[in-house]
Amino acid sequence: MRSPSAPIRHGGDLQAAVHRYGRPASEWLDLSTGINPSGYPVPPIPAEAWQRLPEDDDGLPDIAALALGAPRALPVAGSQAAIRTLPQLLARGRVGVAAMGYSEYAPAFAAAGHDVVLLGESDFAHPSLADGLDHLVVVNPNNPTGRLLSPQTLLAWYAALAARGGTLLVDEAFIDCAPEHSIAAHSGARGLVVLRSLGKFYGLAGVRCGFVLGEPALLDALRERLGHWTVSGPARVIARAALADTGWQAVNRERLSAWAARLCALLARHGLAAVMQPLFCWLPHAEAAGLHDALARHGIWTRRFDAAGDCPPGLRLGLPPDSPHAWQRLEAALAAAMRA
Repeated sequence: MRSPSAPIRHGGDLQAAVHRYGRPASEWLDLSTGINPSGYPVPPIPAEAWQRLPEDDDGLPDIAALALGAPRALPVAGSQAAIRTLPQLLARGRVGVAAMGYSEYAPAFAAAGHDVVLLGESDFAHPSLADGLDHLVVVNPNNPTGRLLSPQTLLAWYAALAARGGTLLVDEAFIDCAPEHSIAAHSGARGLVVLRSLGKFYGLAGVRCGFVLGEPALLDALRERLGHWTVSGPARVIARAALADTGWQAVNRERLSAWAARLCALLARHGLAAVMQPLFCWLPHAEAAGLHDALARHGIWTRRFDAAGDCPPGLRLGLPPDSPHAWQRLEAALAAAMRA
């Protein structure tokens, strides 16, 4: 048990690669994020979306709740706004957070005065994980390890926490490709909070729009804390269109699954065993630092993770763009990197 002090790092830091390796940004194949490389086609933005203040009664909360299968949804400026604010609204206590996981949660809870308990991946296999905790954060599927838990497991932990007034916070940023694993439908219950985002599946990270699914009292308190106009008018236009486009969603679930299978097969051809999710893969590797560097020297930018908890070091790779050149370039770089 300790309060985390490691610096927060994210993928998508292409300028760091440019500065370190001296290769212009235009010459990189950036696989350092888990963002859909073929994201939702942004519709034309009406002039009034730029000229007027955002309006909370534009239908977006209802559209989001319906699309995500939740009783209620609060639009926020990406999940990040909620991650930094929600810990301040929860009673201080012991909070379980994965040691190998999204790096924003532990510092946010620690800054709010909680006692952060860093959990190993093996801990998430235990039915009694919630015992001794006041709150539990689960990223499902986990970023970066790809661990995917069943709704039954999550709801059992929720029941244990809720029985003593605790909270289960489930980050479903990557769940859109496997909606059957979502517990959004249960998010109206007290003590259960679910976060969703447009950034990954929809490929709209720059829009900065996400949703908090939870009980009315908590969502009202969070809205009050965040203040007015947290999501811009243009972002709300895009979000309404993307969430309502069920045809695009269905096609992209199939497309991303096929691309993920292709990436898994490509890695296997080079002796690399990956844990696959449709939007990214986790590649545990003892020589992760060397592999990361070797790929970078061929213009392939990946996200490297040091060992944490009971997890070895590894790389996270996103999907290449849907072009023969991109896939061929990755194949050639992997071959050269493995020889090195």
